[in-house]
Amino acid sequence: MPSSSEPIAVVFGGPSPEHDVSVLTGLQAARQLASSGRSVIGLYWAKTGSWHRVGADAEAESFLEGVPRGADELTFSVGPDGGFASAAGRLGRPRPLPVDVAVLCCHGGPGEDGSLQGAFDLAGVRYTGPTAAGAALGMDKLAFGALMASAGLPTLPRRLLTGPGDDVGFDGPYIVKPRFGGSSIGVDVVADLPTAVARLRTNPHLRRGAVVEPFRADLHDLNIAVRSWPELSLSAIERPLRSGAGSEILGYADKYVGGEGMASAPRELPAELAPPAAEQVRAAAGRVAQLCGLRGVARVDFLASSDGELFVNEINTIPGSLARYLWVDPPVAFDELLGALVDEARRRPSAHYDATGADGSVLRSAGSIAGKLG
Repeated sequence: MPSSSEPIAVVFGGPSPEHDVSVLTGLQAARQLASSGRSVIGLYWAKTGSWHRVGADAEAESFLEGVPRGADELTFSVGPDGGFASAAGRLGRPRPLPVDVAVLCCHGGPGEDGSLQGAFDLAGVRYTGPTAAGAALGMDKLAFGALMASAGLPTLPRRLLTGPGDDVGFDGPYIVKPRFGGSSIGVDVVADLPTAVARLRTNPHLRRGAVVEPFRADLHDLNIAVRSWPELSLSAIERPLRSGAGSEILGYADKYVGGEGMASAPRELPAELAPPAAEQVRAAAGRVAQLCGLRGVARVDFLASSDGELFVNEINTIPGSLARYLWVDPPVAFDELLGALVDEARRRPSAHYDATGADGSVLRSAGSIAGKLG
């Protein structure tokens, strides 16, 4: 991996329901990079939207009350000279903060829906993980489900839920999900469509939109990680374990209460699957990665039945703990995983904008604007 005199920045936090989990992922990544001898800084995105520089050795408890003590406030701007800068000093001039690559560890919200990626593209900041378009697709459950269905991949029917009078085309019980979101936050299992519609008024996570699909108690979860660099490769398959026999879905607590983000969640790894079933998961995951324009490390989540049915559920484009815990077969150390992310960000830019083709010919022939409005 080429070296750079500028530090690697690990970006975490953000105005998202998954803010706390993002802090854990970011601290894990920063600590690992620093322990490998790299120059590392932490860029903490507060719940309020402000930016702060923190040490790579920060601990989770430092963020309990928000911005840690001793953090340096930063500004962020887009444009040719965009990026991060320290707050203005006595002379009123912000000092630019050089960054080699930003390792994105933001989960949910604007850190994973393409907003942050688009801002970094406009600021010329190199970053790891999905492009703006790939992040937006992964966060939109309705669009993602429609893409999977149109590509012929098995997926449960997923419909937009808007209000009374909706005809979703299948019977209950139903699972209601935020159209934009992840980590089981705001997900409800309901018996009938009127109850699903009522959730639109009572569940704050559904304000930006909701989708509904049939709930099948016979299905269990299967997950696999996929990475794009140095080549497309797949991790072992896991079967996450739910908190109890009565658990209807794999909930937020099942994933994160262990204290290390997804790395400490209970699981069967590798999952005990017959070879044909495992190959079906791997083939489908590779296809999902192609369709979504995978960049970085993602986790593809499936639902499966004991008699061989398999359904694509969703893709997590910046997964908890960066899915480091899944790389056991073949084994990939966390340092190697992070190194590949940084290398890809350097060698495979997320976007490049130029104005080729805007030669002024349309403007010269436009004539009077006032005349066109008359």
